[in-house]
Amino acid sequence: MAVEVGNKIPDTTVKVMRDGKPEDVSTAEVLGTGKVVLFAVPGAFTPGCSKIHLPGYVERGAELKAKGVDTIACISINDAWVMDAWGNAQGADDILMLADGNGAFTDAMGLAADMSGAGLGTRSKRYAAVIEDGTITSLEVEPAPGVDVSSCESILAKV
Repeated sequence: MAVEVGNKIPDTTVKVMRDGKPEDVSTAEVLGTGKVVLFAVPGAFTPGCSKIHLPGYVERGAELKAKGVDTIACISINDAWVMDAWGNAQGADDILMLADGNGAFTDAMGLAADMSGAGLGTRSKRYAAVIEDGTITSLEVEPAPGVDVSSCESILAKV
């Protein structure tokens, strides 16, 4: 069952790259304070994620910050090295790149998707959430392939 607006963000361990090494961080710690926009992608370096989803947040992240967003975070079921390399390739310096390598956070959110037919195994559904002091105030899950309700442009109207 998926989390809903009004729920607390699940507390699991994910990884970030720090000083060239993967480091464990708590999602409650990195997503639980202030106003956060979290968006999830099925996979780093995949076409929709690399051409539309992440670039939208890179290009318009300053607009989110101007509306009081403290943290913009991207999460995917990928390892920390891949998320770091993807963030660097996309110029995502102001976006916290979170690696949910084992899918624990995605499972806790109730937003896993079986993409075995595409050769991807279990991945995250594409979504964006607005989180205020650890509580989900908006959750937009894409109903079909594509980037629409979870785009930065769409989320700008929610913060």
